[in-house]
Amino acid sequence: MSIRRTFTLITLIAVALAFSCIGLQISAAEPTMHDVRPGYGVTRIGWLSDYHAPLKATPVDTRVYYLESEVPGPTLFILGGTHSNEIAGIMSATLFVERAVATAGRIIVVPYANPSGASYPDTLHPQIGFYTITTKSGPRTFRYGDRRTNPEHQGPDPDQYIHYPTGVAFDGNEARNLDRAHPGKADGTLTQQLAYAYHRLLIDEEVDVAFDLHEAGVTSRLANMVIANPKNLDYAVIAIVDLELQGIVMNVEHSDDQFPGLSHREWGDHTQAAAYLIETPNPGQTPGITDPDVVNDPVNPLARRVATHLAAIDAVLAAHEMVDGQRTKYTGLPSYDDLIKFGLGEYLR
Repeated sequence: MSIRRTFTLITLIAVALAFSCIGLQISAAEPTMHDVRPGYGVTRIGWLSDYHAPLKATPVDTRVYYLESEVPGPTLFILGGTHSNEIAGIMSATLFVERAVATAGRIIVVPYANPSGASYPDTLHPQIGFYTITTKSGPRTFRYGDRRTNPEHQGPDPDQYIHYPTGVAFDGNEARNLDRAHPGKADGTLTQQLAYAYHRLLIDEEVDVAFDLHEAGVTSRLANMVIANPKNLDYAVIAIVDLELQGIVMNVEHSDDQFPGLSHREWGDHTQAAAYLIETPNPGQTPGITDPDVVNDPVNPLARRVATHLAAIDAVLAAHEMVDGQRTKYTGLPSYDDLIKFGLGEYLR
């Protein structure tokens, strides 16, 4: 074999290995699409990769829905599906896309924050797989996914996950947890780049108020909780009092500065947005429940959990209006009582 041919072969092998290593970080695959049916309030649809181009054609690229009014006002961001088994947040965001119409300011909604997590079954309750809601247009089926990025898309977990930029160490599987990855890293793992794209969205769109919608086990102290970045804690306290007067009991706490990577902590610290996280009680995340009904649980049905998310969002925005003199306004969403009375299927398209 000639020296030139040997050099060429070595070069080709090196290039192939380089691309193989890149594939461990950013898996080239089509995004997982979901049944979201935009309503009349949606003025345009984009992709998360519009804010961080390397995410294009990866399993974490996801649809971004814009609801824009013709009246000046604040920009509201709503994120569902950070964890794909926390379905009340996904359904709340989906209702915004399918039913809300912005009347002042604008709304940006992402129902499926991490489509990779929704590409495989929940590891805690894989038997659930999917859940179905009956609507006027017929049954609609949605994936009940996992809380972390699919390991097939990101690669093996490290022994320890080191949060960027703080250097705080977590268990290795938290490397695939979007809510331990904020504010993200432009050249990091797939999950870190996903977090970075949301960071860019908040900055580029000059978001004023941001919500990350979650769920917790029914016995968790986080269930029925509004968590606020310290800079906007006062608004959350006002909202909790407002909700109490409506007969909706929730608790409030501020972000822990010793626990980095969470959306409400990092969004509030590193962008202009007032950042909040809302938790509702999901029986599917409760230890000891072996066959949870995540839709029709008699105590915590999905419709009630979604109603709680929507009511909490509105109460926080009302607090901003009371203090700041303005808020994002919208019509089209059901009231707390109506959503519980008539069910989620009455309002999904």
